[in-house]
Amino acid sequence: MLEERERKEPVMNPFQKNESKETLFSPVSTEEVPPRPPSPPKKSSPKICGSSYPLSIAFIVVNEFCERFSYYGMKAVLTLYFLYFLHWNEDTSTSVYHAFSSLCYFTPILGAIIADSWLGKFKTIIYLSLVYVLGHVLKSLGAIPILGGNVVHTILSLVGLSLIALGTGGIKPCVAAFGGDQFEEEHAEERTRYFSVFYLSINAGSLISTFITPMLRGDVQCFGDDCYALAFGVPGLLMVIALVVFAMGSKMYKKPPPEGNIVAQVMKCIWFAISNRFKNRSGDIPKRQHWLDWASEKYPKRLIMDVKALTRILFLYIPLPMFWALLDQQGSRWTLQATKMNGNLGFFVLQPDQMQVLNPFLVLVCIPLFDLVIYPLISKCGINFSSLRKMAVGMILACLAFAVAAVIEIKINGMAPLQPGSQEIYLQILNLADDEVKVTVLGNGNHSLLIESIKSFQKTTNYSKLHLKTKSQDFHFHLKYHNLSVYTEHSVEEKNWYSLIIHENGKSVSSMMVKDIENKTTNGMTAIRFINTLHTDVNISLGTDTPISVGEDYGVSLYRTVHRGEYPAVHCKTEDKDFSLNLGLLDFGASYLFVIINITNQGLQAWKTEDIPANKMSIAWQLPQYILVTVAEVMFSVTGLEFSYSQAPSSMKSVLQAAWLLTVAVGNIIVLVVAQFSGLVQWAEFILFSCLLLVVCLIFSIMGYYYIPVKSEDIHQPADKQILQGEVINLETKNTKL
Repeated sequence: MLEERERKEPVMNPFQKNESKETLFSPVSTEEVPPRPPSPPKKSSPKICGSSYPLSIAFIVVNEFCERFSYYGMKAVLTLYFLYFLHWNEDTSTSVYHAFSSLCYFTPILGAIIADSWLGKFKTIIYLSLVYVLGHVLKSLGAIPILGGNVVHTILSLVGLSLIALGTGGIKPCVAAFGGDQFEEEHAEERTRYFSVFYLSINAGSLISTFITPMLRGDVQCFGDDCYALAFGVPGLLMVIALVVFAMGSKMYKKPPPEGNIVAQVMKCIWFAISNRFKNRSGDIPKRQHWLDWASEKYPKRLIMDVKALTRILFLYIPLPMFWALLDQQGSRWTLQATKMNGNLGFFVLQPDQMQVLNPFLVLVCIPLFDLVIYPLISKCGINFSSLRKMAVGMILACLAFAVAAVIEIKINGMAPLQPGSQEIYLQILNLADDEVKVTVLGNGNHSLLIESIKSFQKTTNYSKLHLKTKSQDFHFHLKYHNLSVYTEHSVEEKNWYSLIIHENGKSVSSMMVKDIENKTTNGMTAIRFINTLHTDVNISLGTDTPISVGEDYGVSLYRTVHRGEYPAVHCKTEDKDFSLNLGLLDFGASYLFVIINITNQGLQAWKTEDIPANKMSIAWQLPQYILVTVAEVMFSVTGLEFSYSQAPSSMKSVLQAAWLLTVAVGNIIVLVVAQFSGLVQWAEFILFSCLLLVVCLIFSIMGYYYIPVKSEDIHQPADKQILQGEVINLETKNTKL
């Protein structure tokens, strides 16, 4: 900055007395002058193992690891928490998820203003970390089922998420910069390595947390269901550790005082230029070369020139939010897609929300791969792969990732059971009698669907579609068993699945109609229910859940969702005996019916039938879209920041970072709007996002084609030279006009 240069190198005025020379040659007094006390030596901060690295940065790096573990761990299970704990629909869950993400990227501006204009970085980190911890506490309390009802859980969750957004966003611009403040100017190389380690701690925290917290949610049972309280509580504990570790290094830190916020100065400068131009819109007032020149009455010329350079970059930022709209759906729409897939990889069973771990893992792999291998190879081929071209290719790859996601979604829908439409039902027949039964539907055009006899304990392969004349209707069935004819009547309602269960009743047969589960369990769980043919009640224990009670004489239990896995010995209990049932493998997304029967010479057994088939499509099919979107992120995000920093003046770096984070926030708002108001099926929504980004990529490519890059020496040249050039340009312009 110009003022700093003048303080460091005073300008010599030839018409001014040279007071320094007079002082040098002034006569020396013979009287003894008492010596001045020596100035105390500058206290150096302790170093790590004798190196040039301050010990204080160890506390900052550990703090960042724990904070990122806390944030990404909580966020990994957030969508499924909305869906299965608060029982919101998919669109609302997605919208609130992205509203939270957007708020997390708006609040860094507030944190930067507080730190630079009021509290300083250290106090800002401490105070907002306390807010952060409080948010985690409320969020964890909102996941305890016994603590109030759904309204209480919703209020606690939304207030907690708001505080977390304020905390994580507020400290985001402070922590890295505060670590950089710990280094002396002569240790610039060590400071660069520190930022590399700092970035590594971010990705390590993200990688580990997105793998662990879904396991805490799905593999641990508490309060009879998935343990969301633990999945939120552990990240909250890590945030407490982050705060304690950061506070422990307090006496070692260098704590520079607040120096004023450049973001606020830039905004004031732009606002003054606009308002001043509006006030002087008369045709008699001469025009100025640039609209920001209208701020010259109040703001220094150096600031105005830097803001001009900044606005050139910000103009290129206009299309960028669309990219973030796609990238940030890994934790929402893509996680919801994973719940409808089979997570069994053979050697390991993945939870749906664990697929997000691929992104930080692939980022750590792709960054050195591209920097050390791919980009140098492209350069050797003579291809000018500029920064803007890399960003455009990143956009195209993100488009392809969502096209792949759409194809997978279509394939998943093709494997799902068809849903009954208006005035339709699906019906299956379960014959639990000891001999075959012939079933006929009377008084309806559906009678031809059920002509064949149903054998005893025959496993039906599919449901039969029956048409109704109204929304609800009474069906009359004729059951032929041995030489007996039984007529029965059952009421049904449209758009439902039913099972007609036929069982013995003395020497004859009876029937009952029960409603089946309507859809697959979309959280990757398994739905089961039981029919008890015994003459006594049965209590069935599954893990830590409350036992399932099944009434005697063909009592039917409610559905219970359980985790995928083998259940070789499920404990059951009657009034007079205990026994075990082998349920076998309960697979992802399936729905099973178990009939408890007493077979002579074999004892009590469970006859198993599959009402809804398991998810057939492997979760590994999501790998291509994750690879594409991660490569897109590396080419777009890393390159975009690098390009922006190379084109902007050094004084505008923090403003540029704030603008970059704002594009992420706006991108999340786009997802929120589309999820709430588009009304599209999921695969069509993926196609919509892909097409929108393709259009935006075209616009960005045209903008980049006409963009003229600024040379590095032009940006970082001395301030007085820039101002002199600006004055010469203005002078030439005025001469031309004259």
